Amino acid sequence: MELQTRCQPAPDTLNVFQANDSYHDKNCSSRGTYRDASGLSSWQIILTIIMALITLATVLSNAFVIATVYQTRKLHTPANYLIASLAFTDLLVSILVMPISTMYTVTGKWTLGQVVCDVWLSSDITCCSASILHLCVIALDRYWAITDAVEYTKKRTPKRAAVMIVLVWVFSISISMPPFFWRQAKVEGELSVCEVNTDHILYTIYSTVGAFYFPTLLLIALYGRIYVEARSRILKQSPKKRGKRLTRAHLITDSPESVSVSSLNSKAPDMTSETGSPVYQNQVKVKVSDALLEKKKIMAARERKATKTLGIILGAFIVCWLPFFIITLVLPICKDACWFHTSIFDFFTWLGYLNSLINPIIYTMSNEDFKQAFHKLMRFRCKC
Repeated sequence: MELQTRCQPAPDTLNVFQANDSYHDKNCSSRGTYRDASGLSSWQIILTIIMALITLATVLSNAFVIATVYQTRKLHTPANYLIASLAFTDLLVSILVMPISTMYTVTGKWTLGQVVCDVWLSSDITCCSASILHLCVIALDRYWAITDAVEYTKKRTPKRAAVMIVLVWVFSISISMPPFFWRQAKVEGELSVCEVNTDHILYTIYSTVGAFYFPTLLLIALYGRIYVEARSRILKQSPKKRGKRLTRAHLITDSPESVSVSSLNSKAPDMTSETGSPVYQNQVKVKVSDALLEKKKIMAARERKATKTLGIILGAFIVCWLPFFIITLVLPICKDACWFHTSIFDFFTWLGYLNSLINPIIYTMSNEDFKQAFHKLMRFRCKC
């Protein structure tokens, strides 16, 4: 059975930043968890299984997105390269960060040493920041494609996508590196807590604003503009009068096998043929559609769906990351006046990780090209 106690902060350190277990202050010199000598409790086993399933699902979903883009030539576009890069970043989160976080969250004690701690913290901050910033460049690409379609089509090249991806990683690394320049001296003996300790409040503001608050404001502004532009296009493409014209036609037949057209836009009374055989009369509605109008309607439908998808992406992103970054920013400011249970931090941390699972699901379910390619890939794998 696991007993939780309220821990007090270590007197010689100020825990400001722990990145997803890294960004936040645990307000404890240790994670404050005490366990029976018999091993993990039933609750810890259940928690381990849940976290392992989330990690596995994140690995598989992002790996399939990458494989789908790689295998399908139709998806070899700059926009989809950005999506594949996002999937690769989320895949790194699921491989480098989530398994170790599972162990640390369940056991409450760090047992992997200083070197692994350094690598894990760096990977955590860098990959999670890169995942968030990828959403920004995808939104920016979409915004330019809608508001400046003609000119941006010429600029929308794989090289431009590659530059955007490189900038994302450079900025993410710039967020994760500073703490290691003023990190505290290595702990003598066994390391029981893996976190970045710092008394630089300005860095906490810089890291949280750069990794979340600024990207969030940018996403809201871009998606707002995209929604307005898409809405404007939909209204322009909606015809005042219906473009579909219904025409009545009568099919007059001497037998079910032989058919001849008697008249168009006219009424034919029931009759019998000269031979006395019955005539089969049917009324058929002929739908005549203007090709250009149909194309506009298809485009409008795609705009609606794309706008809805962007809203879902933004909503999922805010729900997953907002609680975590609020606590991350508030704790260093209020210091000892604030206290949160360790489980709250762990829950908000994994809620943020969950965004790496949600991203590939949203993109594959909302994009018809992705769904078709994904199904083909699945059938190919099954045959193999």
